[in-house]
Amino acid sequence: MGNTAVVVGGGIGGLATAIGLRRIGWEVTVVERSSMLEDAGAGISLAANGMRALDELGVGEAVRDASRGQYSGGTRTPQGDWLARMDGSALEKAVGTPIMGIPRSTLHGLLRDSLPAEALLIGPEADSVEQIDPGTVRVGCGDTVLDADLVVAADGIGSKVRSHLFPAHPGPVYSGSTVLRAITEQPVDLRTDFELTWGRGAEFGHIALDDGRAEWHAVLNLPAGTRFADPLDELRRRFHTWHDPIPALLDATRPAAVLHHDVNELRLPLPSYTVGRTVLLGDAAHAMTPNLGQGACQALEDAVTLAAVLATEPTVEAALARYDAERRPRTQAVARAARQAGRVGQQLSHPLAVALRNTAMRLTPSSAATRMILRHHTWVPPQLN
Repeated sequence: MGNTAVVVGGGIGGLATAIGLRRIGWEVTVVERSSMLEDAGAGISLAANGMRALDELGVGEAVRDASRGQYSGGTRTPQGDWLARMDGSALEKAVGTPIMGIPRSTLHGLLRDSLPAEALLIGPEADSVEQIDPGTVRVGCGDTVLDADLVVAADGIGSKVRSHLFPAHPGPVYSGSTVLRAITEQPVDLRTDFELTWGRGAEFGHIALDDGRAEWHAVLNLPAGTRFADPLDELRRRFHTWHDPIPALLDATRPAAVLHHDVNELRLPLPSYTVGRTVLLGDAAHAMTPNLGQGACQALEDAVTLAAVLATEPTVEAALARYDAERRPRTQAVARAARQAGRVGQQLSHPLAVALRNTAMRLTPSSAATRMILRHHTWVPPQLN
């Protein structure tokens, strides 16, 4: 019998991990309690590093076919003045692909379809993870018990596995921002593929999707737990004076389609991503703010790296040590950079600080801005034979 793994969590990182492990010959079971992700109605941007990971997993072409390249756009003021332009063609020339926009549910479906039905255990929740001997980890899922050579905790920012492994860690904390987002009900006439608009303590952004619809998000500095009786009406009130196409995007959205989540992060870095034969991956390991658009990309990097080290190292223990050594410094650095980007971008609210930020952005050459973006996009995946 070959090596076996249980992946706890069937989101993007968990499914990608299962695909990667199967490509190196492992038998994998993915345990996912929900038949649909909570944020399935949102969109996602995939940078070059995420696309390269998907290529290595064998699903990159299918994802490209369902995505739209983000070639035009940038950052604006609420009045519509440009602070910085984004040149998707320059990104494509530098790293081989523009940023790709895709509905999260579509990406999730493509990953799930790449796995056999018997690899997915949908419904039961993984309620216990126990190392029963040096080479075996046991996962309890209600009445089902699964023994495996490896357990991958990809159970998201509220990871129960992480809490079990690191009971003294404070877990996720509120970033200071809350996000409302949706995909429009019908196509919207957009002049750009991608925009961010920064006001005082608020951000509105959109990405264009392959079918003409758009995903939009609004980020607000508010106390944790703030909710609105009519979220869409509240957004219309707050953003009705902001430039086009922001009002049009809101008007093209069904009220029931609006998702609202507080933005939480693992501000205190974990001391390790592995304990025994249990390994943490994606948001369970390094949940970060979305300001760099790298959350899913880093989970995809994790998935490919984990499969690669397990395929090349002589023991599982050696592979997990290498995974931790490679992934923890990079992901925690990206998380710090994302937090800083939020502080100097959307979260600024003092008029003078906002004016200084806007002036600095206008004076920054586009080539320098492109280099800053590329800093996180140039990762090259290890090969999975």
